[in-house]
Order: sequence, then structure tokens, then C-alpha cells
Amino acid sequence: MSDLVIGVGMRPGVDTAAILDAIRDAVDGQRIECLATIDKRSAECGLIRAAESLGVAIVSFTAAELATVEVPNPSPRVAQALDTASVAEAAAILAAGGGELVVPKCVTRDVVVAAARRVR
Repeated sequence: MSDLVIGVGMRPGVDTAAILDAIRDAVDGQRIECLATIDKRSAECGLIRAAESLGVAIVSFTAAELATVEVPNPSPRVAQALDTASVAEAAAILAAGGGELVVPKCVTRDVVVAAARRVR
């Protein structure tokens, strides 16, 4: 079984613990390959520290790139704010090379996570 790619959407300023808790709630101990998000959030301290804690890289995409991905749970609110209807699900799918979404978006406090399995 391959590692999971975790898509992360969040409000600015979310702390590391909230991100790690959301990831653990969604994938409970499964191996993680990388975290993926929108470029506007890739330099957030909480996300950087979460990636360091997990020993993985952060992959980021523009809103235009994310908007090209068909997702099962698009959000009109996110579309209005960020010019893409999905961050977590779309980022997970893109970073997994178009892989299967195995965990649809899960919302925990100010963090949204989704997971995809890389196409091999």
C-alpha cells in the first residue's frame, strides 16, 4: 500500500497542533508522503511546522491549478474567497498525480484535510 498525500486547507494563522490533529483524525497513523495546499498558505508557520513534525515536504498549487480538478465536495464559499472551489481535495489529487481520493474533505476546527493515493 502506498503512502497518502494529504491536502490541507486552513485559515491563516492556524497553529501546528490543529493541523496535526486534523491529519491524525483523518488518516489515523497511515504513512504520509507529503502535504499539499494552495500557494497562498504554503508559507504558514503552522503548516511548515506540521510538515517538519511529520518529516514530509509541502507541495503547493495556484488557485488556477486547483480549479482544474473535479472534486466531490466543492465549496462556493471557498470559490468566492480563493478563486477555486476546493483546496484540500484538489491539492491532494494534484499532488498524487491524479490519484484516487481516499479520504474526502474532513473539517476540524479551522483546518480541512483530504487524502489521495498516488498513481503508481
